[in-house]
Amino acid sequence: MSTDLKMQVGALIPQGNIESYLRMINTYPMLTAEEEKSLGEKLYYHDDVDAAKQLILSHLRFVAHIARGYSGYGLPQADLIQEGNIGLMKAVRRFNPEMGVRLVSFAVHWIKAEIHEYVLKNWRIVKVATTKAQRKLFFNLRKNKQRLGWFNSAEVDMVADELGVSRKDVLEMESRMSAQDMSFDIDNDDDDNSIVAPALYLEDSNSDFSKSIENDNWENDATDKLHDALSQLDERSQDIIKARWLDADDSKSTLQVLADKYSVSAERIRQLEKNAMKKLRVAIEA
Repeated sequence: MSTDLKMQVGALIPQGNIESYLRMINTYPMLTAEEEKSLGEKLYYHDDVDAAKQLILSHLRFVAHIARGYSGYGLPQADLIQEGNIGLMKAVRRFNPEMGVRLVSFAVHWIKAEIHEYVLKNWRIVKVATTKAQRKLFFNLRKNKQRLGWFNSAEVDMVADELGVSRKDVLEMESRMSAQDMSFDIDNDDDDNSIVAPALYLEDSNSDFSKSIENDNWENDATDKLHDALSQLDERSQDIIKARWLDADDSKSTLQVLADKYSVSAERIRQLEKNAMKKLRVAIEA
């Protein structure tokens, strides 16, 4: 792999010291509007891979700048940048130079979308926002909380008004954001003051012997009723039911095989099977 290509790969996947990475991406020159349009046309009309590379590399510093704005979530800066780079590549692939806007204006949506998705998946073990409305509220609420700290009633009203949501939505999202992840299985070490693990509250379904006995009795009763009901059918109907339903899957008979066996039509076998099944159902449900 050439040194130039190694640098290009490294630019998309930040590794090692983040400061070294930032210095490296700043070595790629920014493009003028004319250069960007020319490269965009080569990619858009001729699928020029080299043009795509230049467009991506020249905008990596912009991705790093956006990713820096999400440092308050406690997630690795390198991962935020990498996700933003994915968004940049998606934007470059969809960029139409005839739209009359610079790539940086077009790409910001794709970059933020990928970073937002990463933050929501990794900020908590349990997702705090799943719908589009909740995601919007989550990121807007983070900005407001940096300014306001803990909300009082008036501040809740103000945020709800500002974001166009209800008080209930604001309070619920604030509660989700304030909650801390808890280990599912905590080692208590017989300490009366330690936190009780959530795993200890789960019911052990295998310990309910009454249900097991009840299920076994039901299955035995159903089996006995099936045998009794089968014995009440004529010999041909018994054979059809066994061949169609009770034999192993790889040895079940088709309607035509049974029709040839009894020298009748396949439709007649189907009718006999239907009548036999009806009798069995009545006998078992009785």
